[in-house]
Amino acid sequence: MNWTSDAEKALREVPFFVRPAVRRRIESMASDQKRDLIDCDFYQEARSQFARRS
Repeated sequence: MNWTSDAEKALREVPFFVRPAVRRRIESMASDQKRDLIDCDFYQEARSQFARRS
């Protein structure tokens, strides 16, 4: 899965101990939507969906 540099930078703001899980979850969502690139907009959209589920 490819990430833009902006999306990678945003991911680095997530605490290191949950970062791998967040990455997997976002990549899974992208895969479900047939995306091969995760950009900052998609990253923010995915993170907001996580917040609504909690």
